Parts: sequence; C-alpha cells; structure tokens
Amino acid sequence: MTLKLTVLGYLGGYPANGIGTSSYLLESSGFHLLIDCGSGALLSLEDVLDPLKLNGLILTHYHHDHTADVGVLQYYWQLHSKRYDEAVLPIYGHQLDSQNFKGLDWPNSTKGIAYDPNASLDVGPFSITFLKMHHPVPAFGLRITEKTSEKVLVFTADTNYFPEIAPFAHDADLLMTDTNFYAGKTGTKWHMTSTESGKVAKDAGAKKLLLTHLPADGDQHQLLLEAQESAGDGVSIQLARKHLTIQV
Repeated sequence: MTLKLTVLGYLGGYPANGIGTSSYLLESSGFHLLIDCGSGALLSLEDVLDPLKLNGLILTHYHHDHTADVGVLQYYWQLHSKRYDEAVLPIYGHQLDSQNFKGLDWPNSTKGIAYDPNASLDVGPFSITFLKMHHPVPAFGLRITEKTSEKVLVFTADTNYFPEIAPFAHDADLLMTDTNFYAGKTGTKWHMTSTESGKVAKDAGAKKLLLTHLPADGDQHQLLLEAQESAGDGVSIQLARKHLTIQV
C-alpha cells in the first residue's frame, strides 16, 4: 500500500509569509488522517482534499499552533450537509487537559475520542503508539505503523531533546522532528535544535528525516546543513515546505 504524507503547515508558534503552523495529512488506502490542525491548516487542506473526506484528526497536544484551526474545522463539518464515510469527524486527543479535550466535541460535527498514551490505538489502516515528550504541557510523540506494509512514520511533536526519543523512533521509514532552533541556541529549550534532530535520526537508524516546526526567521537552509552534519551521510534529510508530499 502507498503511505503518503502531505505537509499543510510547518512553522512553530505562529504563521508567517503565507505559511501556517503544524498540520500534516497522512493517507493510505483511501483513509485520510490529519495530524494536528494548526493555524492555516483548513485553507491549506482545501487545496489538496475536501475536508469532509477526512476520516480522523489526531492531536499531539493542545498548544494553539497545533490546534488553532480545530474550531473552524468543526464549523466546516457542522455547516455542510454533505457527508462521505464519517457522520461526524473523530478527533483523537489525550485527557490530561480536560478542558481542551471537552472542546473536541461539537454538535453534528466532531467527537472527541481519548487515546491512552500507554496503549496502542488503531485508526483505520494505522496502529499508533505514543511517547510522552518534554514540553511545558502534556505532549505526545506518535509512532504510526501502516498495518499492511509495516511502514513506520514517527512524529516527535514538540519536545526538548532527550535520549529516549531515538529508541521510540527506531528504524523509522520517515522521522519528523521538532526543529525550532538553529545549532547555536543556548539557554532553556522546549524544542530541539537542528543538530539534535540530526542526532536523533542517526541514533534511531531512520531512513528519512523531515525537519518540521521550523522558525519563521533566519536561513532555514542552515538548519538542513546543520542537521545533515550531525546525522551523517546515512540519513536523507528534507526541510518541510507547504504541500510537500512524501511517499513513505
């Protein structure tokens, strides 16, 4: 089966220069799973897929740059009478923030479904496991396995570097890392640097690395060079860009 990822938005914190924040479309066997739904996600999604054809949305955490368009997506589903496979859109999220989790329910639109971070979750053709990340709010990395092909996509979500990320991402066909900082970043960090992303990919034995949650300023190509130097020649690395598609 073909496993395809499309980048909808990839900046960290806030949109800039027509680019939105974290949101990714993962597709396999006619199943469409949205991963996070940041600012600008709905407009970007409309360019590649009818939003009513989504089969699910999974949220890594509830910071606004990952959830800003959840509300307008709910309105979209509520106000359109047309439906395809889903009567309402399932939104998968954790319950460690009860107020934000409750907001995933919306009449005739969406239904919040809690995932257990300590168990696997089956969503369509995917099996998903979780790793709690190092972030100011509860945030979970995703290891998504396409059950038929056994292809693996790992998304770190937002996190500072810690050694346990690499075992979680072991042998990933595609690793997507939070790369919010250039190599020279010092002081408190709740996101990874370019060199830390490269190290995770190398230690995990990942086949491909996609740098995501990028800063809006500076020379992003520098991030790529720094990550590649850290990862070595054995890892293929790309910068996220709007509507980039990757066959996993």
